[in-house]
Amino acid sequence: MPPRYTPAALRAFTTALLTKAGVPEEAAVSTARGLVEADLYGHTTHGLAQLAGYIEEIENGAMTAQGRPEVVADHGAVACWDAKRLPGLWTTALAVTEAVARAEKFGIAAIALRRSHHIACLAAFLEEPARQGYLILVLSSDPAESRVAPFGGITPVLMPDPIAAGIPRRPDPILIDVSTSITTMGMVGRSRNEGRKLGGLWLQDADGRATDDPNVIGNGGALLPVGGQDHGHKGFGLGLLVEALTQGLGGYGRADKPTDWGAAVTVLAIAPQHFAGEQEFLRQMDFTAELCLAAKPRDPDAPVRLPGQLAVAKKRQAEREGVALHPGIAEKLAALAEKFGIAPPEAA
Repeated sequence: MPPRYTPAALRAFTTALLTKAGVPEEAAVSTARGLVEADLYGHTTHGLAQLAGYIEEIENGAMTAQGRPEVVADHGAVACWDAKRLPGLWTTALAVTEAVARAEKFGIAAIALRRSHHIACLAAFLEEPARQGYLILVLSSDPAESRVAPFGGITPVLMPDPIAAGIPRRPDPILIDVSTSITTMGMVGRSRNEGRKLGGLWLQDADGRATDDPNVIGNGGALLPVGGQDHGHKGFGLGLLVEALTQGLGGYGRADKPTDWGAAVTVLAIAPQHFAGEQEFLRQMDFTAELCLAAKPRDPDAPVRLPGQLAVAKKRQAEREGVALHPGIAEKLAALAEKFGIAPPEAA
């Protein structure tokens, strides 16, 4: 049986490691929280699996360790920040906090971040503000890479371009975190490294044939947009929307030909109390959610569940019983611990 770790132990270890690598405590704590939160939710490709890559980026100077985001423009309800290649989980968390504060005043607010570093699991930013009654959206794209083919094309142009939303609802918020491609680069990389196929024909090869072989990526192949080769115009359109709301609003993207691993990010916060009211919002969302949960399932043993419902359940179980890391991650953490001369996280 694999060892389990308390979330607190994993956060403390990750914070200590990032601090040793030169990241200030505030940014280290925020980054550690975001990475561990992903593993609590079960998004194991976007949690502590990313830590070794972050350390490498700090060491080679591609991730900036010191400083704070710079204001490019500020117009009250909206602002644009230059994240200056600082830790993306931290700068995005700052943007969420700021957007929520401005939504409290204006009803709706948005912060666009340009030149952000990688922001890992978008769902990690949603639960807290949604429980506070705010509708929160986080959108992200990576202008430095092209892995997703436009609908009807072979040449990759876009990236998985995820959309995440936290929707207030009782007793738990709805947490949506979906890519506009059928699968993610993290899942493709893991499948390739583990020598297995993907769960469906989610890619296409250099000749445009749909495939489940992850090895086509990097060899002329591409990820398919949501809807695949049949209805992929839907995912393609959503991907373009994400790139407009991130790279377009931030004023930095593919047109600038960046080469660094990172992201363009936009955070949008909406305060329902400034519209028809928070209680009216909750009345509508609670009712709609219950209709969905009560829908007759195709399989009686697999009832309908809401987006994020399983993730929240996994998080609660991990908080009670400890986190079982995906195979190989604990060994990478131990190697990092030895490199920086700190104790690895102890199993619960």
